[in-house]
Amino acid sequence: MKKYTDYDYIIWDFNGTLLDDVDTGIVAVNTLLAERGLPTIDSRERYHSVFGFPIIDYYRTLGFDFDKEPYEEIAPKWVALYLEHVKSAPLNHYSREAIELFAKNGLRQIILSASELSMLREQLAGLGILECFDEVLGLDNIYAGSKLHIARKWREEHPTARALMIGDTDHDVTTAEQMGADCVLIARGHQSRAHLESVGVPVFDSLEELCETMK
Repeated sequence: MKKYTDYDYIIWDFNGTLLDDVDTGIVAVNTLLAERGLPTIDSRERYHSVFGFPIIDYYRTLGFDFDKEPYEEIAPKWVALYLEHVKSAPLNHYSREAIELFAKNGLRQIILSASELSMLREQLAGLGILECFDEVLGLDNIYAGSKLHIARKWREEHPTARALMIGDTDHDVTTAEQMGADCVLIARGHQSRAHLESVGVPVFDSLEELCETMK
């Protein structure tokens, strides 16, 4: 595992990595499932077994019928429910400390998320951490598609950057590859540790463990 001094940039995923919003996502989607008479998610273990990217396929796995109700109609309803409940979602353990630690070591820090950009910035501001980041990169829509095109553009604009991406899903590994960045995963978010261990990058139980390892 490389040390702080090996990098210029930390690229943060937000949902599940810095923000503990797994239960928020479950509550939001369970409301939609119950309204349609579909089986709800009864545990984090069940959630981890079905969640993945692209998000539209995750919805299909849960039983949503897009012939009856298009994804473009369901997604805004999920976002509204998510925003209603996420106000009580805390940052993950050691998120603030990790951000401060990297800043003290001179690293530039960026948020790269599949969330809609204005919503993302509002969440960061509400948590009091918006000003901690040199850039905030998100999507121009609410449909939680891929962030790979943003990653490729960032690399084109920063061809010599030595970057580490910190995430919580296999999609973050793919994103890091597009950025020419190293990647580590924190097993406190939207996919299980067992799954994360199968994708070939270092996995940590917490940001605190990661930071201790990188000293």
